[in-house]
Amino acid sequence: MTYNVTLIPGDGIGPEISAAAKEIIDASGVNINWEVVLAGEAVMAEHRTPLPDYVLESIKRNRVALKGPITTPVGGGFRSVNVTLRQKLNLYANVRPARTLPGISTRYEKVDIIVVRENTEDLYAGIEHKVGKNAAESIKIITREASEKIVHFAFNLARRESRKKVTAVHKANIMKLTDGLFLDCAREVAKDYPDISFDEMIVDALCMKLVQAPETYDVLVLPNLYGDIVSDLCAGLVGGLGVAPGANIGDDAAVFEPVHGSAPKHAGKNRVNPLAIILSGIMMLEHLNEKKAAQRVMEAVIAVLKEKTHLTYDLGGSASTSEMAAAIIRKMS
Repeated sequence: MTYNVTLIPGDGIGPEISAAAKEIIDASGVNINWEVVLAGEAVMAEHRTPLPDYVLESIKRNRVALKGPITTPVGGGFRSVNVTLRQKLNLYANVRPARTLPGISTRYEKVDIIVVRENTEDLYAGIEHKVGKNAAESIKIITREASEKIVHFAFNLARRESRKKVTAVHKANIMKLTDGLFLDCAREVAKDYPDISFDEMIVDALCMKLVQAPETYDVLVLPNLYGDIVSDLCAGLVGGLGVAPGANIGDDAAVFEPVHGSAPKHAGKNRVNPLAIILSGIMMLEHLNEKKAAQRVMEAVIAVLKEKTHLTYDLGGSASTSEMAAAIIRKMS
């Protein structure tokens, strides 16, 4: 079977790490017809937008995309491509696994958490305005429909991945209506999954517990803002954003991407760690139900990490991006 997949190389280091991930996925034995489309800074001059319509059309057509990092200027410039993609394609579920990997230096062992973040509403809906000259107001929106949908997604993912527990994260003790609604929805949905343990945690208490005993958590489901913060915290538990894969999933499309930025100062130097996008590619293979190929790539990644002779500088080695990718491919042969 041949899959049509949109490939968005991205900005900065994006093209280098995207090329590495593409080569590794091709070596896994899965037949993919890559449709390469450009987005971000590279197309601004010609299209006056970082996200031309042809990018959205490609993803809608192929239903699956692998995306490199795209630059989002702080405090000005164009709107985040990531946020726009999520809204335009209704990618309501952000999935961020955080797993301890051999050979990666961290303070923790046996961390294996999946963060499931609602992607379409909450404060990130972007409904805000100025109130006179000295104040600004942002509106937090939580709906029953979106809350139930993301909690169902989290429980179904837990079942597929043979996970034992889902934890709903909230601040309903203070935001009794908005977070209260999210928590009520989570409690009701949990009744449909008697085979999976359910608990709930106030977000600030969760952050403390994650630092104290992260191995006690399994699947976390959160509203948008908390999910953004907690997913980065969990990445820090296992080595940082350089080993943090991610996916944005909807009913009709899924976009897989590394969590880190475009690191323009490292662009073109063939020296950055490609692990995050490779791990995102593994998630993509699993989404395509190519589980054997996904496992094959994962085993090769682990073998290279354990061997420690073909790692990039941030992982304690001196290998280039392409050399690390080649080492992973050799482990699959």
